[in-house]
Amino acid sequence: MEEENKTGEGFEYKIKESTRARRMWISVYRDGRVVVTVPRRFSLDLIGKFVNDKKDWIVNKVRKFMSSPLRCLGVAKRGDYKKYKEEAKVLVEARLKHFNQFYNFKYNKITIRNQKTRWGSCSRRGNLNFSYKIIHLTEDIRDYIVVHELCHLGEFNHSRNFWNLVGKTVPNYLELRRGLRVK
Repeated sequence: MEEENKTGEGFEYKIKESTRARRMWISVYRDGRVVVTVPRRFSLDLIGKFVNDKKDWIVNKVRKFMSSPLRCLGVAKRGDYKKYKEEAKVLVEARLKHFNQFYNFKYNKITIRNQKTRWGSCSRRGNLNFSYKIIHLTEDIRDYIVVHELCHLGEFNHSRNFWNLVGKTVPNYLELRRGLRVK
């Protein structure tokens, strides 16, 4: 079965067959897309029942995502990355310089990427990576993301010590973190 479009109560969804899937699952994306991934040769009746059983959850997720200011992490136009990459790099470098005056961590490369699921990451080599879409966020959320990745240079985990480091310059990190999760 190729991808098929179906309509649920108040939403549309796509069925995607996967040779690696061992079970069914539903993915709701920030742009409002709903995809049901199923093992090969799965019954359409079972898929329909599964989606129907989860319809309240699906509708709730779609509404949350569609009303969220973080929708921009979803599907972007092909040229957006090239268009905003340099602007994002300038912004990230400036905010890293600002916050690192406090932390004084040593980092190597800063890379701006076209990431689909992450706002940022930090490698063990001290390389910091950020999604170009960070420029579309509010200043406080951007700063939280930059500080989060910067603090991984001091604590390469999410321990209490890590969160204490983050909290030194972003005391409301819990609130900002919850806002980023919109799940």
